[in-house]
Amino acid sequence: MRVVIVTGASSGIGRETATRIGRGATTVVLAARRADELETVATEIRGRGGEAVVVPTDVRDPAQITALVERARSVTGRIDGLVNNAGVGGVASILADDDLVAKLIEVNLMAPIRLMRAVVPIMKEQRSGSIVNIGSVAGEIGIGGTYSATKFALRGMTDSVRRELAGTGIGVTLVEPGFIATDLTKMRRGLPGPGIVAAAVESALDRPRRRIVVPFKYRPAITLANALPALTDRIFAGYASSRREVKGRP
Repeated sequence: MRVVIVTGASSGIGRETATRIGRGATTVVLAARRADELETVATEIRGRGGEAVVVPTDVRDPAQITALVERARSVTGRIDGLVNNAGVGGVASILADDDLVAKLIEVNLMAPIRLMRAVVPIMKEQRSGSIVNIGSVAGEIGIGGTYSATKFALRGMTDSVRRELAGTGIGVTLVEPGFIATDLTKMRRGLPGPGIVAAAVESALDRPRRRIVVPFKYRPAITLANALPALTDRIFAGYASSRREVKGRP
């Protein structure tokens, strides 16, 4: 029985990921703040013949992260996968206040670091495991203020951890979604659903790789930003002042 932790599992990409991988020989450990929503997700997974464990967790609290990992390990003595999905968005401007900036850093960056720090020794002992961090195209193209900063940092951390763990049997993958249809992007039309990200996560858990950008159409924009940064500056000039906030995941 494979055991996989999914954070931010109460809605959106996290929920879709949990229900997708929570079938067959996998127990999904569901983590988020909203216990009632997690129970709903767990019921859905069990209704499809899967196994789920609900662990209400505020990923900003190191003690709750420790408790989450301990509960996950108690299922079989192993932790086979970690999906760092929990995330928040915020105003794109540098003028965002300190409280929001601190929240973004705590949820989008510190929580994945703490969770990796908690599961890596277990996976090393097992000589196997898979970590999937959910980044963002905004972590390749700086358009989201502190949100982009946290996703740039998560990208760097993911690369670093992958290199640190080379040869240990632990895979580390960064999945970078663009705009996805969730409750947080209701004002946009024609967006792909969270299933496209969930499929990428499932694939990465089974066959880790360096980076997956979804949908694929965002790859040219990333290449352009890296090759012609001055042009990218002109394209996105004034972007923050024209948008009130950048959406993330609860």
